[in-house]
Amino acid sequence: MEEVKIGRVYRHFKGNYYFVENIAYDSETKERFVVYKPLYEREDGRNIWIRPEKMFLEEVPSNRPDNITGQKIRFVLVDDIDKDYTRR
Repeated sequence: MEEVKIGRVYRHFKGNYYFVENIAYDSETKERFVVYKPLYEREDGRNIWIRPEKMFLEEVPSNRPDNITGQKIRFVLVDDIDKDYTRR
């Protein structure tokens, strides 16, 4: 499994973009967690999230109705943003 890159932007399969702040570790299991924040205004005001790295990089069905990007992975690294999926 690929490791998440700190300080980079990732796109969620539902179209929004997130910045990876850091990697955190569970003190008991040593499991890696991704610490990330949305790059858009959220109505609920929540701005820092964590998710197990394994889940961050897990496969999602490309034919899911809410998979507007058609991605195979939950979060994908964005090198160049050529399509803004946040505009609907």
